[in-house]
Amino acid sequence: MELTQVFTDFISLYRDRGWIGQVAGIVTIVVLVNLLTRLVLARARAAASKSRTVWDNAVLDAIGRPLRWMVWVVGIGMAVELVPVEGAPGLIEWLPVMRKVLIVALLTWFLLRLVRAVEDGLDEMQPSVDHTTADAIAKLIRIVVMVTAGLVILQTVGISISGVLAFGGVGGIAVGFAARDLLANLFGGLTIYLDRPFSVGDWIRSPDRNIEGVVERIGWRSTVVRRFDKRPLYVPNNVFSTVVVENPSRMTNRRIYETIGLRYDDARMIGTITDTVRDYLNTHPAIDQEQIVLVNFNAFGASSLDFFIYCLTRTTDWAEYHAIKHKILLHIESIIARHGAEIAFPTQTLHWASEPGMPAEQLPPANEPAGPRSTA
Repeated sequence: MELTQVFTDFISLYRDRGWIGQVAGIVTIVVLVNLLTRLVLARARAAASKSRTVWDNAVLDAIGRPLRWMVWVVGIGMAVELVPVEGAPGLIEWLPVMRKVLIVALLTWFLLRLVRAVEDGLDEMQPSVDHTTADAIAKLIRIVVMVTAGLVILQTVGISISGVLAFGGVGGIAVGFAARDLLANLFGGLTIYLDRPFSVGDWIRSPDRNIEGVVERIGWRSTVVRRFDKRPLYVPNNVFSTVVVENPSRMTNRRIYETIGLRYDDARMIGTITDTVRDYLNTHPAIDQEQIVLVNFNAFGASSLDFFIYCLTRTTDWAEYHAIKHKILLHIESIIARHGAEIAFPTQTLHWASEPGMPAEQLPPANEPAGPRSTA
């Protein structure tokens, strides 16, 4: 009899509180949906890992945890609505609002994770992408997402955002007047990100200002340039909108341009020497043959016959360029020596004019050199 009575009482309790079974059923469904979601996402990631695109991997990596939490929020929200809450009507009204706020927060979390996943994917899979611009766009998208989510949450909880926007407009004008330099640097940084005159790691210099070094970081207010003496230089971004910036890191070649002077005694050899030097440069593997190569007699100097060489190396590396130039100049010197000529150095020749009636024994010997003869 006692067991029968206990069973009867349990059935009566279940009939009076049928919501318990419904809540238990909803929780069971939520757990199963979460397990199914985890399984589907795992298989989708395995399939997406074989592709070379960034977006499918980024979406699957970003959506996992927010989606599972979304299932719990929706399921628990539905289950809580079934629980009879007597004497607390305000709580019943706020439950849907809290569920909407949590859904907006989860969507914001997903978008922020998506931005981060895309940024990391670009770094790994597409190294040719300008990472400075990608970082700037990612920061801007994060700010937009967070501000939009904040406004949506305010609207959801019943706060009118029209007043917030109006206050933001008036406040923006006041802030604009009070922080003109800050805004100028902000827009200067945005110009750098969009126009991309240089990127992190580039060697830049400005002939208008004493700015030269390697770009270390591009911020919203200033750019950090590491000088060659390893001292950091913090340049406000608005400076780059008013000065000329040279970016040697983006050069395609490095130039060798030198003038070499021969003695006037070697005038007969100038044509042969320049032809030999030209042939040497035209066959040199380090010289870019698709660019112009010039070796020409250029000028009658004060005491030398000047010819110049003009060519462009294939490499843009500074140290390698100087090593190539070193070998080329040494080889040109050997060409000049092989032809029996010499490189001119500053000399002068002084000629004495004889006066009428001067004895011949007092005249200096003919063709006696009396000093240096200058060269260029």
